[in-house]
Amino acid sequence: METAASFKIGDVFTYESLIHAVAGSLGSVTAMTVFYPLDSARLRLQVDEKRKAKWTPAVLAEIIREEGLLAPYRGWFPVICSLCCSNFVYFYTFNSVKACWLRGHRSTPGKDLVVGIIAGVVNVLVTTPLWVVNTRLKLQGAKFRNSDIKPTHYSGILDAFRQILFSEGLPALWNGTLPSLLLVLNPALQFMVYEGLKRELRRGASGEFSSLEVFVIGAIAKAVATTATYPLQTVQSILRFGQHRHSKESRIMGSLRSIFYLWREQVRKHGIVGLFKGLEAKLLQTVLTAALMFLLYEKMTAATFRIMGLRRTLSRR
Repeated sequence: METAASFKIGDVFTYESLIHAVAGSLGSVTAMTVFYPLDSARLRLQVDEKRKAKWTPAVLAEIIREEGLLAPYRGWFPVICSLCCSNFVYFYTFNSVKACWLRGHRSTPGKDLVVGIIAGVVNVLVTTPLWVVNTRLKLQGAKFRNSDIKPTHYSGILDAFRQILFSEGLPALWNGTLPSLLLVLNPALQFMVYEGLKRELRRGASGEFSSLEVFVIGAIAKAVATTATYPLQTVQSILRFGQHRHSKESRIMGSLRSIFYLWREQVRKHGIVGLFKGLEAKLLQTVLTAALMFLLYEKMTAATFRIMGLRRTLSRR
């Protein structure tokens, strides 16, 4: 009994899991910094209903013209802090849970899927307050076409936490949690599409793919997963921003009622396309960011393992 318990604890607290977590967080921070303006354009399209510009280049041009050259990078620091913490939690949980479950045995797509969902749920519950704060800071000072949006005045991350706690209460820091939990399906769906395409396109005895083929398959999988879950991402952004207006009966932050209410409002005002506002920017940003992140992640983990002389037992899929 003690041996099993110590084995589990040893699997959770390992240098290998730490390396994966640090490499994943640094890779994501670098990739997001490069493509951050695309995410800024996507967020404006999601929350500012009266903006006339609908395409990413036009939105970015408007932001720069009206708010300055650095405006597309507004809120960069809190986003990077949140992303760094979020990916550290995700990668560490993913590799630790996988080590505890497999215990040296070979993994399967089904097991990877379950481990990914567990890591996603842990990540959402732990880091949602950071994402709520960074959404507010990212949109602070923006020039909105929607006059119903009230301006906010936060001096930084800690001040935003303090103001939200005192004016809206502790639950407000977990606004959009339910959509975020449902969006754990995004990486799961991406993984299933990726594996399915590889099986369909596999050729030759070895079944090897070139780097370009793997990149294209991964990009298609990410695009499918993002498009399928994008209506939830739109609701998630609106809930985190905390500026939506609806009846008290429906005002249950992060609840299914709020999700369906916001979906109905988007469809009523803009049609079905209202659920996909900013999708172009999101697809461009998420595919490029994911590709760069995983490239940096793999390079950093490989280099670190070589330097430390550790074996990459968990990375062999």
